[in-house]
Amino acid sequence: MNRAHNFNAGPSILPMQVLEQAQKELLDFRGTGMSVMEISHRSKEFEAVIGEAEADLRTLMGIPENYKVLFLQGGATLQFAMIPMNFRAPGQSADYVVTGAWSKGALKEAKKLGDSKVAYTGEADNFNRVPGQKDLSLDANSAYLYYCSNETIHGVEFNAEPVPPSGVPLICDSSSDFISRPVDVAKHGMIYAGAQKNAGPAGVVVAIIRDDLLTRVPANLPAMLDYNVQVAGGSMHNTPPCFSIYMVGLVFKWALGLGGLAAVQKRNEEKAAVVYSAIDASGGFYKGHAAPDSRSKMNITFRLPSEELENQFASEAKKLNMIGLKGHRSVGGMRASVYNALPLESAKALAEFMAEFQRKNG
Repeated sequence: MNRAHNFNAGPSILPMQVLEQAQKELLDFRGTGMSVMEISHRSKEFEAVIGEAEADLRTLMGIPENYKVLFLQGGATLQFAMIPMNFRAPGQSADYVVTGAWSKGALKEAKKLGDSKVAYTGEADNFNRVPGQKDLSLDANSAYLYYCSNETIHGVEFNAEPVPPSGVPLICDSSSDFISRPVDVAKHGMIYAGAQKNAGPAGVVVAIIRDDLLTRVPANLPAMLDYNVQVAGGSMHNTPPCFSIYMVGLVFKWALGLGGLAAVQKRNEEKAAVVYSAIDASGGFYKGHAAPDSRSKMNITFRLPSEELENQFASEAKKLNMIGLKGHRSVGGMRASVYNALPLESAKALAEFMAEFQRKNG
C-alpha cells in the first residue's frame, strides 16, 4: 500500500488505525451481520455507537455536565444561520470577530437574520493575524461573541480565546482545530465543528452547547433548525449520518488512546514546527502568510517568489505523493494542512522537499 502524504484541507487524512477498524467492521458490525451503514439508527447497536461517541468526547475535552453534545447535519456552514436564529432575540445584536473567510461567512449569514456587529476585522491586512483582546470592540449587551478559533484558508489561529463582556456567551467555530489541543469548554457557551478536518469524514457536525443558551431558543423555529428539538431527539430527530458518527467515535477513541488532547497537541506542535522551520530557514524564498504570533498549527499557508514556481512546486510535490498543497483559490500560494492524523514523517518529507526545491530553483 502506498499511502499519500495527505495535506488536504478537508475532507482530510484519517488515522490508519481508524480506517483499518472501519474496514474490518464494514461488512459485519459487532456481530449484526450488517454494516453500520445498514443497521437501524433506532437499534441498540447504533444507540451504543452514538452514546460511546458522546461519552468519549466528554472525557477527551472535559465537557461539564451542564453542556449538551449534539451530532448535527448540514455542515458547519448551517450553524452560521442556526446560531443567530436560536440565540439572538429580536432586536438584539451579536458581535463577530472576523479573522478570515469562515468568520466572514458567518457574519454574512447572521446579518441576513438581524443586527450583527463587527468586533474586529483583519480584512485590510488580508487576514494575516488574529486580534489581541485590546483590539476588540465589544458590546456588553450583545447576544453572544462569535469567533473562529482557526481559519483554514488563511492559516491563522487563536492561542487564547477572546474574552467577552460579563454575561455574554462566547461561541466558537472550531472546525479546523477541533480536538487538536486542550480547550476550556467552560469558557464557552457553544463550541461546534465540522468533523471533516480532525474528527472524521464529512457529513456530521459536533455541537457542544451550554444548557442556559437553550432557554433562549424561540418556539417557532423549523424543527431541523431548532437546537432544543435536536436535544430532545438525542441527535436523531431524523435519520442521522450514521457512518460519519461511527467514524467520529472511532477517532475519539484513537485520540484517547494517544493519551488525550495534551498528547495530541504535542504531536501537532512538533509537526507544525518542522514545516515552519523550513519556511523560516529559507531566507525569504518561502514567505508565510500568517504573522508569527498568529500561525496556525493546523493549516500552514505560504507563498513562493512567483505563481509559476508555486505551480511547479505543487506539480513536483504531487509526483512525490504529496497531495493537497495548493492554497485556496481566494488566497493562492500553498497550504499544508497538518491535522491530527498526519504522521510526523509526512511533515518531515515536505520540509525536505521544500529545501531541495529551493536549492534547485532559488
